[in-house]
Amino acid sequence: MGTAHTAFWEPRLRRTLAGEGSQPVLVLVEGTAGAGKTHLVQQLAAGSAAGAAVSRWACGEGGAMPEPEPTGPLLLLVDDVHLAAGGELERLRLLLERPRPGLAVVATYRPEELATAGLPMGAPPPRYPPRLTVLRHRIEPWSTDQVQAAATAELGGRCTAEAVRRLHERSGGVPQVVLDLLAVLRGSTRQRCTAADVDAAGVPVRLAELSLGRTAALPPGQRVVVWAAAVLDGPATGDDLITVSGLGQAAGRQALLAALACAALTESDECRYGLPGPLAALAVYASVPGPVRQELHGRAADVLGRRNPVPWVSLAGHNRAGGRVRGWLRAVEQAAREAAGSGRHQEAIGLLEQALASESVPPQTRARLAPALARSAVVGLRSDQTVEVLTQIVENPALPATVRGELRLDLGLILCNQVGTGDQGWRELERAAAELREDRPDLAARAMSALAMPYWPGSSIDIHRTWLEGAAEAAADSGDEAVRTAVAANHVGFAMSCGDPQAWQLVDELPTDSPDPGCRQHAARGLCNAADSALWLGHHRRAEELLTQGLELSGRSGAPYVEHTALGARLLLEWLTGRWAGLADRCETFVSATADMPVISADARMVRGLLALAQGDWGSAQSWLSGTHASSREHMPAPLAAATSGALIRLALARQELPGAAQEARSAWEKVKAKGIWTWAADLAPWAVEAMARTGENEAARAAIAEFTAGLDGRVAPAARSAVIWSRAALAEAEGRWGDAVPLYQESAAAYAALPRPYAEALTTEGAGRCALEACVAEGHDTDTVKARALADLGTCTQRFTELGAVWDTARARALLRSHRPVRQARPPGRPSYGDCLSPREHEVAELAGAGLTNRDIATTLHLSPRTVEQHVARAMRKLATPSRQHLAELIGTNAPQQALNSASYGTESDQPVTSGG
Repeated sequence: MGTAHTAFWEPRLRRTLAGEGSQPVLVLVEGTAGAGKTHLVQQLAAGSAAGAAVSRWACGEGGAMPEPEPTGPLLLLVDDVHLAAGGELERLRLLLERPRPGLAVVATYRPEELATAGLPMGAPPPRYPPRLTVLRHRIEPWSTDQVQAAATAELGGRCTAEAVRRLHERSGGVPQVVLDLLAVLRGSTRQRCTAADVDAAGVPVRLAELSLGRTAALPPGQRVVVWAAAVLDGPATGDDLITVSGLGQAAGRQALLAALACAALTESDECRYGLPGPLAALAVYASVPGPVRQELHGRAADVLGRRNPVPWVSLAGHNRAGGRVRGWLRAVEQAAREAAGSGRHQEAIGLLEQALASESVPPQTRARLAPALARSAVVGLRSDQTVEVLTQIVENPALPATVRGELRLDLGLILCNQVGTGDQGWRELERAAAELREDRPDLAARAMSALAMPYWPGSSIDIHRTWLEGAAEAAADSGDEAVRTAVAANHVGFAMSCGDPQAWQLVDELPTDSPDPGCRQHAARGLCNAADSALWLGHHRRAEELLTQGLELSGRSGAPYVEHTALGARLLLEWLTGRWAGLADRCETFVSATADMPVISADARMVRGLLALAQGDWGSAQSWLSGTHASSREHMPAPLAAATSGALIRLALARQELPGAAQEARSAWEKVKAKGIWTWAADLAPWAVEAMARTGENEAARAAIAEFTAGLDGRVAPAARSAVIWSRAALAEAEGRWGDAVPLYQESAAAYAALPRPYAEALTTEGAGRCALEACVAEGHDTDTVKARALADLGTCTQRFTELGAVWDTARARALLRSHRPVRQARPPGRPSYGDCLSPREHEVAELAGAGLTNRDIATTLHLSPRTVEQHVARAMRKLATPSRQHLAELIGTNAPQQALNSASYGTESDQPVTSGG
């Protein structure tokens, strides 16, 4: 339990106990139950001044008050003065009215349980002498930061920020309640503690017994006023409590005063009363008999219905709990309309889902509420219950055709966007477009516009273009500005994905300042989709500007789904532009928050896998990119599927699994070819070409480059054009045309630097250096100038890999660099001795082992034998005094001698030469 803030009085107390002054002091410490008074007393006892006697007395336990020492400094700690019996209190009062020099008294009490409010020593108050300093200290509830510290101490880093906020809210910041909740949560096996876990923890036993005990202390006829407070579940006026209790004015007033006197209820600001915190209310609510509880809810609904404005959400809950079905549904509809109108779509979804899940809802009302649910669900976050409800309702033959078509439209959007089952969603959208075209061209335009989005796998660009043309025609027929904006937003995404030079003009034409909230929502979606597409094209700076605008507009217009897609795109932007510090943690946090929405979490999963690949954690990379929880590439958005395949091909190449790499390359290339959007091949092409060429499919690789090049004709796609050059370099290298490969790699590196994409720039710079060294040996170009340039390139890319944190790439480039550098002069013959320091090779091997690579993977990367790697790992573990290879990476960063780190880029140790990169 945290330390209470005592700065203003503790120095005075310690001066008295240190004998620096004989003036006695009394500190009255007040705090509610569980506030930490006992903990404070224990701290004072443990930290008292040397030479001072310490005596402790707990009131109400029947023991005699200890006799104070006649002389010398004395700290008397008195617990729970509110429990003191008459004799105990009299003795304490006498001691304080005649305090001896050097006496310091700290007395704790619960203010809500004092016999006389405000008088801890009873009435009349003691006659304190002038020489006694009397101070009062109130222990305040914990802040959110203090709750965070306690949660970290108990659960490590498992608690999400939302869970911490919920802990603070539910506990009221009372330390003991916080710790009791954390004790429950500590028993959970879940990796992350969420707000839902805090809610599921229930009411701690201590708090429940305290609240129920105080309620039980009232006469049976007066307890109903406490029950009324539990039903209202929040501070309420005395008149409201009395009305809901049903006691009548006179009896209700007496019951309220009695409840306040025994601390069953507490007074908050502005003459409002309630139970001390949400959990106390929950404990009391559970104890109310069912028939009484229903009556209380009915009277609460009557009270709330007379307010202006009406709190529709609360009214809905009271009507339902009071058995008033019609009033409940009417309030739900009104509450959902208000929530959706102000952008609180998740709130609307929750209300409508709950209503539509009930069998007591009449068919006419169900047909009216279902479209409202669908409209909010389209822009909200995933809810499988919404999908289930809409799937059942849309097949109801009694529904009017237009209602069914509207529901089918929204169901299709939810399946495609939030759930990630694009094929099923596509079918629903096609049916919706057909059902709505004649009578509701506005809704038909939305369905066609969604089908025009090229992200969905399976259909070609020509099919998407046809749907876009149909959407534009239907939108014009509708005469609805919001529908025209919806189509315009998707037109922006379509054009930007293709690298259409007119795309930026379409972005500028989006009505971002429209007074219509529907138009603003669609404009926000258009901005975020354009930003995502611009990232794949390589327009990073402009993409970042669009993301900022889109996030701001989606936040203002109430579009959480759009906002989350933009947050995922921002992670991709950080990967591409080399902002890797903390990126892995940000990806994992985002995946945890969006785990049930595979389309939204796909960006973060892929980026996390790419980071793991660059850092040498190949098992983790495989899991993030294609493991159990990853989206299949058949259902993944097309650009992500292509980039993910590129990463998997590279991983297979690194592991020398050439047939698997070539198979993935052929499959992924056919999908890009079928889609027809060649700008999306930028992160696939270099690795696919290398895989084909290294398995003898040179003509297929050459054909792929030709298709890629032709597909970019007339397109503005700098990333894809950089990848074309890289692909040509990779083919030249695989065919042993080192001299041809060098300028191509250099040209590609310069193109990536201009975007910028620092990781791709470093990889192509490494390729230039690698091929230049091969050309020196194989083609007789062993000139000092060429070799010096090659070594400089390798040094540059090694430094860049190190800055990024690309452990695997750093080790590979460093090993290649060392194998071609001249050995330092004047070195004694034989292998150098490093003593207890890591040698450069041991450092490289240990770094890769700590990152998660197996001995075989390390041997492949550094062109060593597995046996040599095994020996290096063993020596590194011995020198760093760790039995675990998982700890090697951390220990290298803190314990490895700087000499070993610095020498790692130079030829100071003989090992097998490295002749090519991974």
